Amino acid sequence: MPPETVALYDFRPVTKKDLPMIAGWLAEPHVAEWWDDPKTEIARISDHIESVSVEPLIVELDGKPIAYLQSYDPHLEDDHPYADQPFGTLGIDLTIGLPELVGIGHGSAIARQFVEELFDEGVPRVVIDPDPANIRAIRAYEKAGFQAIDRRRSEYGDVVLMAIDAEEGDAEESDGEEG
Repeated sequence: MPPETVALYDFRPVTKKDLPMIAGWLAEPHVAEWWDDPKTEIARISDHIESVSVEPLIVELDGKPIAYLQSYDPHLEDDHPYADQPFGTLGIDLTIGLPELVGIGHGSAIARQFVEELFDEGVPRVVIDPDPANIRAIRAYEKAGFQAIDRRRSEYGDVVLMAIDAEEGDAEESDGEEG
C-alpha cells in the first residue's frame, strides 16, 4: 500500500544524540546533492536545537527515524528572503535520510501530515523552497498540495518558492458549524 494511505509519522525534537545519524544521512548521495557539506549543516542543526526561530525534528515511522524535517519562522530572522510572506507563515525543509525510502511516497506523505498539524495549530501558510533542478522534490511537494508561487535567488541559492494555504479547509470547517 502507498505510504500516504497507511503511514502515520511521529515528529520529535532533534537531540544532540541524533546528530551523528543526521550526519550520516547528509553524506548519502541523494541528500548531499541538495544540502551543504555535512559539517556545516550539522553545526547549523546543532545551533537550531536551542533556537526560537527554527525547530529541528526527526520524523519517525513505527518508532524508526527515517527523515529530518525543520520548520522555521521567516519573520523571526533578520532579512530572511521569505519575510514578505503573510504573518504567521512557517517554512519547512525536509529530507528522507534512508535511501531505500526515497521515491516511494514518503516525502509527500510526511509533508502533508506535518502541514495539516501546522494548520491545526493555526498556521495560515506553509512554504517550502526546493532547488529548481530537484524535480523529484517538486513533484512530491505538489502531491502534498504545495503550489509554486515564485522563483527566487537568495543566500539559499536558486529556489522554487512553493506554498500551501490553510484558508480553504478552515473556511469549510467554519461554514459547517453554523446552525
